[in-house]
Parts: sequence; C-alpha cells; structure tokens
Amino acid sequence: MDIDMKTLDEVAEKLAQPAFYYFNCEKGMQMPSLPALTELMQRLRAALFPCFHSPQRYSVSPMRYHLSANLDSIYQILTSQIESGFCASAAERGNCDKKSPDAHTLALLFIKRLPVIRSFLEGDVLAAHEGDPAAKSPGETVLCYPSIHVMTNHRVAHELYLLEVPLIPRIISEMAHTATGIDIHPGASIGKNFFIDHGTGVVIGETCVIGDNCRLYQGVTLGALSFPKEKDGKLCKGLKRHPILEDNVVVYSGATILGRVTIGHDSMIGGNVWITGDIPAGSKIVQQHSIPSSPNDMLGQQ
Repeated sequence: MDIDMKTLDEVAEKLAQPAFYYFNCEKGMQMPSLPALTELMQRLRAALFPCFHSPQRYSVSPMRYHLSANLDSIYQILTSQIESGFCASAAERGNCDKKSPDAHTLALLFIKRLPVIRSFLEGDVLAAHEGDPAAKSPGETVLCYPSIHVMTNHRVAHELYLLEVPLIPRIISEMAHTATGIDIHPGASIGKNFFIDHGTGVVIGETCVIGDNCRLYQGVTLGALSFPKEKDGKLCKGLKRHPILEDNVVVYSGATILGRVTIGHDSMIGGNVWITGDIPAGSKIVQQHSIPSSPNDMLGQQ
C-alpha cells in the first residue's frame, strides 16, 4: 500500500506549529542531549572509579595518562551541555541569554571538584560495605549497589546545582531515578558516609539536609508537608520545605518524614511511621504495638 504523503504532510504541518514548542528553533537553540549526558556519566564513573568502570584494562603506571584524556572528553561534553542548559532555561525569552555565565569556566570549576566528589563517594562505598552484611567487598558495592549508582549521579548533579547550572543537574538525577527507583533532587545536601539499603521507592526532596553517617532503607520519603501558594495561585518557590536529618540517623523502610522538621542526631526512625514534627536527639520512634485479639474476639468476627 502506497504511503499517503498528503496525510503525512498535514500531520507534519500541525506538529510544526510554534505553539507546541517550549524553545525557539528559529534561533538555533540546542537542547541538552540525553545520549551526551549518558556518555558524560559513563566517563565520570570511569574517572571516579577507574578500576571498575573504565572501558579498558590498564595498570596504575599509565592511569594518569588515561585519566587526563578522559577528563578532556568530560570537559568538552560538559561545556557543550552546560551551554545547552542555559539556552533551554532561556526558552521563555525566545533565545539564548547572551549574559549567561561562561560554560567553559563552569565546566572547569566542576572538574576541579572531582577529587572532593570522589572522597565523598569513597565514604559512601565504605558505608555500604560496612552497613550491609551481604556485601562481600567494597568493590561489590561499586559494581552492584543502586545506592552507589544513585549517589554517584547525585554527587555530580549536586555540584552542578551549586554552580547554578540549569536543567543539567535535574536530568542527571532523573537518569539515576530511572535506573534505580531512587529519587533524589540535585538540591538535596547529603553528608559523608551515606547509604541507602535496597533503595527502591526512596524520595529525597530538594531542600533536604542530611548529615554524616546516615542510612535509609527502601520506601523512605523525606518530603514536603504542604505547598504554599502565591496570591496568584502559583506555588511558592525556594522555600525550605523538606526535613533535616542530623548525624547518625537511621530511617527504616516505609517511614515518611514531611516538612521542615529536624530529626536529632543518633535517632532511629522505625518502619512505616509518619512524622511531621521535630524529633529530639537520641530518639527511637516506632509504631505502637498492636494488641492481640482474644479468642472470643476472633469468634465474634466470624
């Protein structure tokens, strides 16, 4: 059967209407590229964990050479994607903002932070190994654990977020969310030695502050209690609306902590509890024990 070109042209004409676009194609605007950012994260993993994620085998002696070459590629890709991020963020103005910060400078500032990112990730790896009796070695956590996968993306995205790079941090975070089921906003501040055991269904909001040596289990939500609105009905932006976890806090599976509340250091939050207020340091919060039914109660229910 021949293709009905008239129908195809009519559909193409409708799809080409400017009303469908959130950016201005006529100005040559380039949107961020998911394939490019995927390659960026692959290269960053190879730079941060060179013995685990490098595409080729090499000994320690030439490692510096290979890392330098990889960092050059990271710099080129990141610069291009930062430029695209600023263009996309200027969509409502119909063109790239010519006063946007220099992408080359921001990319270089980020690369200078890679040793710090790696230091944080080393602590995350040790926390995963020491916190899970099923982990046979730190290397196993690097290769297998969703916590390390998502925290690599988050540590990268958070640094870009602090540099006020638009859009790119969120894309990098959502890449990890898709792969692991763990949703961490790039704005969340997370301290040293952080571990998410299992992890599926964990949500950590934009303004969360998590201290050192904290651990979460699957299904934990650190979210907002409410969403205040402006007079025009639009949501207020930039409010501190998510929880603070001080050092050495453990939150077990299914717990929900909402609002700008503080969980004091060295506290343990049990599974499936609902918290909307501050918790003092050293607390242990668990569900109230259920009362077993008597045999007569059971008979009455039949």
